[in-house]
Amino acid sequence: MKKYILLLISTISLFAITSCNDDVLDRPQKDQITDPQYWLKEADLRLYANGFYINYFVGYNTGWGTAYAPLRGYTFHDDASTSGTQSSFESNIPTARSSTSETPAMLTQYSGPTWNFSWVRKSNIFIDRIEKVTKPNLSTEAYNHWTAIAKFFRAFEYCRLVSVFGDVPYYDRVVLETELDELYKDRTPRNEIMDKVYDDFKYVLENIRNDDGLLFVDKNIAAAFISRLMLFEGTWLKYHKNDNERAKKFLEFARDAAAVVMESNEYSFSSTFKDLFGSEDLKGNKEVILYRAYDAALSITHQIASYSNGNESQSPAPNLALAKSFICSDGKVYNESDLPDVKKLDLQSMLKTRDSRFEATFYNQPLQASSTLLYAAKFISREGVTFIGKTPPAKYGSNTNTNDAPIMRYAEVVLNWIEAKAELATLSGGTAVTQSDLDKSINAIRTRPLDSDAIARGVKKTDPLKLAALPNDPARDTDVPALIWEIRRERRMEFVFEELRLLDIRRWKKLSYMNADVNPDILKGLWIDIPNELPALFTDGNKDVLTVEKADGSKVVYDGTNKASMVGFYIVSKAKNRNAFDDRVYLSPVGQDQVNAYKNKGYTLTQSPIWN
Repeated sequence: MKKYILLLISTISLFAITSCNDDVLDRPQKDQITDPQYWLKEADLRLYANGFYINYFVGYNTGWGTAYAPLRGYTFHDDASTSGTQSSFESNIPTARSSTSETPAMLTQYSGPTWNFSWVRKSNIFIDRIEKVTKPNLSTEAYNHWTAIAKFFRAFEYCRLVSVFGDVPYYDRVVLETELDELYKDRTPRNEIMDKVYDDFKYVLENIRNDDGLLFVDKNIAAAFISRLMLFEGTWLKYHKNDNERAKKFLEFARDAAAVVMESNEYSFSSTFKDLFGSEDLKGNKEVILYRAYDAALSITHQIASYSNGNESQSPAPNLALAKSFICSDGKVYNESDLPDVKKLDLQSMLKTRDSRFEATFYNQPLQASSTLLYAAKFISREGVTFIGKTPPAKYGSNTNTNDAPIMRYAEVVLNWIEAKAELATLSGGTAVTQSDLDKSINAIRTRPLDSDAIARGVKKTDPLKLAALPNDPARDTDVPALIWEIRRERRMEFVFEELRLLDIRRWKKLSYMNADVNPDILKGLWIDIPNELPALFTDGNKDVLTVEKADGSKVVYDGTNKASMVGFYIVSKAKNRNAFDDRVYLSPVGQDQVNAYKNKGYTLTQSPIWN
């Protein structure tokens, strides 16, 4: 079960062997494996491949690391708000935007990597050595499999780079330090890159092993990630470029890659939602396609559970806009539902009337530890939140947490599949989505079992989504069909504080959701009766600061004498809208230092669109 941990430990020394510098020393090192000695057998290839895992399958990260980790790393989106002025998109070209490090690092505002081609080079070294050194020692099957693994990681990295920067230099071979025209070539057009990515991924699914052992990349794992990456590109083309013909190509691949996983019949929704994120052992969980294991005995721990334990502060924290998006258990939006108390937007009413993931995602009382008073308790077990106000054991506190991290879940695969199908249905010649399609995807997710805590709180499974009676949502964007709107809602409920929200609203061209002038609910918490639910907020420091908004939109500010009036939607403390932004922020600019480095060598590096 802890195989993944051991693999990561075994790759630490490997990084010294596979640095970006491909030179070979004149005198071989006696305490390291040199390049010609290394690439002789399949076990060497496996060890090298394991070196990619910490960059692409980060899970909950390790120690105090937050890059690519849920809750702590993915906080820049419309689901989360903080006190004061909201964090802003960048407005100027940075001085530098580059790295050659193999340590996982992300640009928060884009949910992706910086201008770093180390991992591309690492993949190309892999392909080169398989072809030139290892191939004679491999069976045809092994050669095809390991080439597929190498191409998978190369294509994966280019998808990430393209999602952040658009056009980037494309390299499909190891470039020597003397090849200046290649080293300093300008950005390759996005379409050209993604066609090569498409071809790499096609090769992957045709040649990778169906099963290569527990937690090693195999066909289902690769297909699951391909469905995500191709869905991103397909919808980007549709909503940003209005290029429906190319969009169709990538959406069909997303659909087909997801179908590979679905048709394997290896996965199902038999786990509770809480068990997906708070479990100490995800081995055997039928919904988890890939996970990262943690073990205190091996000093492989993380901090994510501690930030869900009710004691640690959450800022940014979940807001009213997110809470309102949850469907009710009768399958209707709250302002169309007839459930008792359904239109009350206080925490206790919502816990009982909303989709079961609401109760599994948030703590059941307002907490001052949250900047919005709504506290995300998704990434911890039921036991973990029983230590509020106490000193929790190591597995729930500090950076010594040991719950396993789901990295790819079956829920994402089926939601990628149904979204790709729904998008294709809107294109010329597309086939309409059927009720059977919904039953295999959204409705299958809604059949997850409930645990005893949820049942005791009156939580019920959500009614299935019916194609003939889609919810009538007054909040739906007019440019989004009702079915696609509901698919997007399902993604939002399912992936709260995981890695997908910012990527989703970027590919849908919906970053306007992050503008509080357009979406004022992002600066609010739930309806709260402060005198009865959280009287500790009545402090001298909160005079003239603590504010609630009444149903009619009027605001009441605490003045020290009006405690009884402090009932309404909580206004996040001193909350202000983020700085104005425009469409430039859909793609990152390149650092000025990188542009100058090209210029100093007599070459041109084109700046990102609109940032010129």
